[in-house]
Amino acid sequence: MGPDHGGRLNRAARDYDIPVGDWLDLSTGINPRPWPVPAVPTEVWQRLPEADDGLDAVARRWAGAPPHAGCLPVAGSQAAIQGLPRLRPACRVGVPQPGYAEHAWWWQQAGHTVVPVAHDAVDGQIAELDALVWIHPNNPTGLAVPVDRLLAWHATLAARGGWLVVDEAFVDPTPGISLAPWADRDGLLVLRSLGKFFGLAGLRGGLLLAPQSVCQALDQVLGPWAVSHPTRWLMARSLADTVWQTQARQWLADAASALDTTLGRHGLPPAGGTPLFRYCPHPQAATIHHELAQQGILVRLFEQPSALRFGLPPDSATLERLDQTLARTCHATTS
Repeated sequence: MGPDHGGRLNRAARDYDIPVGDWLDLSTGINPRPWPVPAVPTEVWQRLPEADDGLDAVARRWAGAPPHAGCLPVAGSQAAIQGLPRLRPACRVGVPQPGYAEHAWWWQQAGHTVVPVAHDAVDGQIAELDALVWIHPNNPTGLAVPVDRLLAWHATLAARGGWLVVDEAFVDPTPGISLAPWADRDGLLVLRSLGKFFGLAGLRGGLLLAPQSVCQALDQVLGPWAVSHPTRWLMARSLADTVWQTQARQWLADAASALDTTLGRHGLPPAGGTPLFRYCPHPQAATIHHELAQQGILVRLFEQPSALRFGLPPDSATLERLDQTLARTCHATTS
């Protein structure tokens, strides 16, 4: 079995005997107000996808990537996370701890030695690594490292043929910190996703921005038609919708601020996060997670260190439900 994830609502419904429709699912960092998906034309469903449909140009403009950078649409950034380790011979790969667990899992499955790296220890360990995966901003902590520091890590690795793989699944609310503008440099690989900011996790759409040679190699591994025609069609339109993106960033900032106020009121002040989620270390995280689930609210539990991650409630009514439930839960937990 692979790593555990948030979003497993069916399992929670079975475990707590609460119908799926009665839950408030805050266990993911997915935008609860997604990009409005239009009807897909019939001919898009009837034809195989074609790589020369212009999606790569739209994606480069959206991400701010150089015109000569490789741009490979993938079935969610997860497809790249699974495929990239197959492109290198066995080596030592640094992976942040805590961090999205799929990275370490797939590098290990491909025969690499995975080296856990604390967020404040990279500079002391990078000389021992052949590749470094960095989640930017981090999931679940929300930590963001200055761009110039990331570029310095990349330069150190690239000088000896190494890779810096930057997972930017949560960068869209703050695009100014993305490394996409440097994605044509040898050894710099940037992963992007439409699942979080656009709220389209079910679309399974993502991108690898990297040197052309790396994109071509991964394309060979993934094989033909790895991304469906409807997915490519919707990706091109959502990435080009800059008006919606601007409005979404403002709503996310406001919603995250309101969530901060609610969490702080109940002894769960966030220690980090992004506009899409809040990270709350707490010694009794497991108890709070269980108590919330008993009342139909699912949040993400982390055991090492003990913490909770809260996604954004979609509206004021669901925020009020969280507020009232936390009032009962945290009072019972601390009394």
